Parts: sequence; structure tokens; C-alpha cells
Amino acid sequence: MNTSTHPSASRCPIDHRAQATLPGPNGCPVSSNAAAFNPFEPAYMEAPAEYLRWSREQEPVFWSPQLGYWVVTRYEDVKAVFRDNILFSPANALEKITPATPEVTQVLQRYGYAMNRTMVNEDEPDHMERRRLLTDAFLPERLVAYEPMVRALARQYMDRFIDKGRAELVSEMFYEIPLNIALKFLGVPDDGAEQLRQFAVAHTLNTWGRPTPQEQLQIAENVGRFWQTAQSILDDMRKRPDGEGWMYETIRQHLRHPDIVPESYLRSMMMAILAAAHETTSNATANAFLTLLRQREAWDAICENPALIPNAVEECLRVSGSIIAWRRVATADAVVGGVPIPKGGKLLLVQVSANFDSRHFENPEEVDLYRENAVEHMTFGYGAHQCMGKNIGRMQMRVFLEEFTRRLPHIGLVENQTIRYLPNTSFRGPDKLWVEWDPARNPERTGAAAPADAGAFYIGPPSKDGLARTVRLQEKHIEGDGLFRFVLADPRGRALPAWTAGAHIDLIAGGFRRKYSLCGRADDRHTLQVVVQREADGRGGSRHFCDLIAAGSTLQLAGPKNLFRLDESGRRFVLIAGGIGITPMLAMADRLKHLGKPYEIHYAGRSRRQMALLARLEQDHAARLNLYVKAEGRRMDLRALLADVDGGTRVYACGPDRLIDELETMSEQWPENVLHFEHFSAESSALDPDKEHGFVAELKDSNVSVTVAPDQTLLQALQAAGFDVPCDCGEGLCGTCEVNVVEGDVDHRDKVLTKAERAANQRLMACCSRAAGTKIVLAL
Repeated sequence: MNTSTHPSASRCPIDHRAQATLPGPNGCPVSSNAAAFNPFEPAYMEAPAEYLRWSREQEPVFWSPQLGYWVVTRYEDVKAVFRDNILFSPANALEKITPATPEVTQVLQRYGYAMNRTMVNEDEPDHMERRRLLTDAFLPERLVAYEPMVRALARQYMDRFIDKGRAELVSEMFYEIPLNIALKFLGVPDDGAEQLRQFAVAHTLNTWGRPTPQEQLQIAENVGRFWQTAQSILDDMRKRPDGEGWMYETIRQHLRHPDIVPESYLRSMMMAILAAAHETTSNATANAFLTLLRQREAWDAICENPALIPNAVEECLRVSGSIIAWRRVATADAVVGGVPIPKGGKLLLVQVSANFDSRHFENPEEVDLYRENAVEHMTFGYGAHQCMGKNIGRMQMRVFLEEFTRRLPHIGLVENQTIRYLPNTSFRGPDKLWVEWDPARNPERTGAAAPADAGAFYIGPPSKDGLARTVRLQEKHIEGDGLFRFVLADPRGRALPAWTAGAHIDLIAGGFRRKYSLCGRADDRHTLQVVVQREADGRGGSRHFCDLIAAGSTLQLAGPKNLFRLDESGRRFVLIAGGIGITPMLAMADRLKHLGKPYEIHYAGRSRRQMALLARLEQDHAARLNLYVKAEGRRMDLRALLADVDGGTRVYACGPDRLIDELETMSEQWPENVLHFEHFSAESSALDPDKEHGFVAELKDSNVSVTVAPDQTLLQALQAAGFDVPCDCGEGLCGTCEVNVVEGDVDHRDKVLTKAERAANQRLMACCSRAAGTKIVLAL
């Protein structure tokens, strides 16, 4: 697809008429919604994504007078800011969002408080130089050693309350275990846990909260004591620098490289890591249990199928992660989402809002355990400053869910409890979480307990291979020669996921996995429809589905996912389809008709018997339908039907390469963002090592070099090196695995980029494209 995500920066893209108040720092009027934005009121913390729905839909980047920040709420904009840590510095990430009073400053000075740079708020090149020295302990192969310890602690803590029938999970388990693991990881003694909890709360309110002047004084006392405690711990550790743990390794790196890991860094990091290493995991775990127990169907699903738990963790991090917003400051005049940001402008990147952006996630309000791109959430940040401890948190959340679903599958929330959150901009987790159950139904009492041995444990993001849901082929209709329409339903009659025009699903059966565009009615939540074209000379998948899958059969389904979205802002729409490419076009036509937008459909095929969905097209869209049937002597003249394209036109096309190639050539004379296309087939993506050459991928943001062998894709090499590059199709069709190119020529093999984009040499699809030479530099 060829799309543009940022409107012109020459004017404010928001229509503020009739709602404007005072102007913002860039002269653009502040809307009433923006003026009212207050992240310290309960509504923000209770449901931050819903609180900012208006922004995602109407004003995705706005100036908040109450906060003094530019607030960024859409996925692509948040990601773009995280990606560029030079233009958008992290220097203000730990800055007090509520300025300290003189009295507070005096209190902190009395304790010798000297918080400075840590890994989260330092600029380049210092950040990457330190990160490279200190990152080995976070590698998956090192972290897997902590899994037995987490599991043993989880079982031990559950033993304390499993026969009581009632527990408050935050204080009785979810706080202490992550703290114990964090202290073990750091090499810090595990005494004083309750005091550390009070200190961490004070640190959060001090940095990201809005306490009153009187509250600030008490918080400052706790922050000062926290600083002194951290320094005392550090001084004791420095007396024996041969100890085990990440802080000991940091001390040793300080001794070896005092210019890269200076004294001030050691002291600031000691305090910051004591707060960060466990608070986020504790909160994320409590949020996940609250989310899943409120969505009982989701909880029952992971009890029934524990293989879903790794992706349930990612979906919970997307829906209710513990880090909901982070901060950056513009080092020069910039543009975000079409809005001019002046140099020095501070930005609040609301990651949880980005995680609910329907432009990136299908049906984002739903908790979907089968969501393939859940791992693309922004909760861990993105780019060079992505959270190093992400895999520690994932691992602990997964273990907790595995143990509870095995030992207490019948657990439920205590009704009518009040869930309270600490008022601040950035961290979210309930202060208490009460649950209850009937001990008589405990599997260990009834003899129904699952085996305690969890088997091999994988550290990292979940594999998409286990995310397919079972569906039944409810109906199978002949749509023409070699064309079959599948009507799919849940075997138990449950609702299927919502989807939008342009979305596709994967069908999986008989060892085959194939993508098909959805073509049913989007308001029907109980069926999904696709058309499968039998390809006699294909790779076997379509023949298996058409010949061997009969009505009543069960098969697996992954998705929906939308990589071919309809830009509904257009004034006029031209939908062009060749052959089976009609399937996404029908869904788009349905949507445009519903919106009352002008549209026309141009559909070409060899014969009517080889053109799917004709009956419904003629039933619902006859006045807008133009058929080009080769057997009847009518051919599509693209230049004639697209002669009046302008900036308000949106041309959507799906079909064979020759159709897309001709449209691409024509689009070189059109305004940007007019043409959007999707291929419905790709050549074989299998590598022939005898015809390939190896190369080195230099990752500029990480200062790491990855060798790509002749029998290995770039994507495979990056993932093997521990980089979470997402992937969907693996065939260069979808664009999910896109990586930015800094330097080097690319051997483009995808079906995503336009000719102009390939010539610009700024992006590549890691699943199929390669370096044309022996080296390529990537922005990773």
C-alpha cells in the first residue's frame, strides 16, 4: 500500500472554529477539549485510552495548557517520535512534571539528592555507549535462568492463600515477587521491601504526579530517604565489586570505563532502577489479571488453552499496560502528525492511546487473545530507548498466569470493590485487587490439577503460530469456475472479531496457511466470509481448501488484520479489481455506501463464470458497478476512467501485477496519497543459497552489526539477534516488517513499495528484500 500519514505542515490541520480558546505556543488555537485535558483527574487513570478517544479521532496532536505539553495520541505519530531520539530527546523523561517549590528543593538538598542522567533520559552518543556495555544481562538466554525462581515463588505465595478462598493479590503476591526478582537480578539485599514500596510511590508522585505544595513536602522527605537508601546500598556494593547482579556489573563497568559509566550515572541509576525494576511488572501483572477476569471469556480461554498465555500477556500489555505515557522534548522545530512543534516543545506520548488506535489495531477495544499484532503495542516504547527489561516483565506475567490458570481456574473478582490508581501521567496499576474462589473446587482437591511441570520455557515475544482460533465452515458456495465462497463461524456460536474494510484473515489447514481478504458484511459478528480461488498450478494451499474442506469441517483462522485500510477522508473513490482482487473492493464499497461517499467500482475478468461475487455486487452496488468482461469484448481503459483524478480522489486497486504496474506508472503524475494498492499473490519467497550472497546489516541505533547468511533472510537474522521486528505474511505482501534504510543499496523483492519508494531507497521489507552489496545500514 502507498499511503501518506502526515498532512501538510503549512497550516494547522485541525478545524478549531467555534471551539477555540487561547492560542498554543505555535499560534494554533487551543480547542476546548485540549484545554480541558487533565491527566490527574480520575477519569484519565481509570480508562486513559477512552479518555483520549476524542483526540485520536479529532485532534491527534494537541497543546495542553494545563500540562504545558504537546500530547500525542495516535500510533504512527507516537512511533515516529520514539524512532527519532535526536530530534526528540529523552532528556525530560525524569523531569518533575510539577515544578518543585523552593521548600521542596531545600528538603531534597538536605538529603544530598542529586538525581542526574540514567539510561532512560540520556542523549546520544552517551546512551548507546552505556547501553552496549550494560545490556548482556537482559538477553533472553541469560533471563531464562530466572524462570524457575519466579515459578517457585509463585507457587510458594499461592500456597499461603490457596485454601482461604479470598486474597488481595497486589499486597499478597504481585508486589513482592517482582520486587524479590528485581533485587536478585540487581544483586541487592532483599530486606526493607515495604520501605522500598513507599519510596517508589513517592518517586512516582514526585516525578509524574501533581501533588499539592503540602503533599510535595512529605513526598520530598520520602524521595530524600529513598536517595540516601539507594546510595547506602551502592556504597556497600562497591566495597565488594565481585558480587553477582546487574548493579555489580555496572560497578565493574564503571571501574573499567569511568568516562562512559561515571560516578553520577552509578548513583542516579541505583535509585532509578530500584523503582523501575519491579513497579512496572507489579502493576502490569495486576492490570492483566483485572483485564482478563473482567473479560471472563478470555480468562476461560487461557484456562482451556494455556498456549494462548504468551499472547494474552501481549494483549494485556496493549490494553492495560503499566506504562501509559512517556515524554520527549523537541531539539529543533519539528512536525508531528502535521502539527508544528517549536524547538523546546515538550511532548507527552500517550502509549496506551496509541495501543487503541484503530488505524493500526483491528477492533482495538476488544480483548482479543488471537490478535497477531498485539506484540506491536507501544507499552515498552520503541526504538533505541525501548525498555531493556521488557522480557523480565513478560516472563513473570506469563508464569503468574500459568500458575493461576492451572491451580485456580475458577477464580473471580470480588464484586463491588473500588479500584484505585495513583494519580500521575505515566504509570498505572491498581492499589488493591481482591479475588475470591471456592476452595472446594480447587483442582488440587478434586484431582483435576494439571501437571506442575511447565516444560521448556521461551523468553521473548510470542510466536504467531499458536494464535489461530478454531472455526467451522458453516457454508461453502460455488462462486464460479474454481471459485468457492467460505462462510465461517465459531463452533460454539460465539461472536467473531470485528473487522474493517480491507482486512484479511489467514486460513490454516492441512499444513497450509493462506491469506484471504474478507468480503462479507462487516456488521455480521457471527460469520466471516472469504472467496478462495482454486489455483491448479499453485503451491497446493488453494487446492486443499477447495477440494478437501467441506461444509461442517473445522479449520484454523488467524486475524483479522488490516494492512489495506480505507482512507475515509477522500472526496471520491475509484475501486479497481482484477479477478479475485474484487474481495477487498466489495467490503470497501459496502463501507463507502454506508458513509454516503461517492464511489465507483471497475471490475475486470476473463468471463462472468470466473468473476466472484457478481450477484451481491449487482444486488447492492449496481448503480456504481462497471464490468469489463474479456469474453464479451469489453476491456478496462485505465487512462480513460482515471483521467480526472485529483487530490481528493482515492484510487484503491487489487489484482495482478500488470494492473498494479500500470496504475503505479500513471500515479507518478497524480498527487500524493491518491493510489492505494494490494497484490493478491507473490512469487515464491524461498531462498536459493546458491544464488544469494551474505551481507552485514549495521544497526545504527543499536550500534550492532548482524551477519545475514546466504540461506537466511534479513528478518530471520534480526530476530535471531534479539530484535523484535514484527512480521505477518513473510512474502513481501503486507509491509509489517518494514525497516528504515540509512545507507546502502537494496535488492527490493516486495510487493508493497511503489517504484518511487524503491528508487528513494529509504525503506525495505526485511522478510524478503536484501542488501544489493555486502553491507547495509538500518535504523534499528
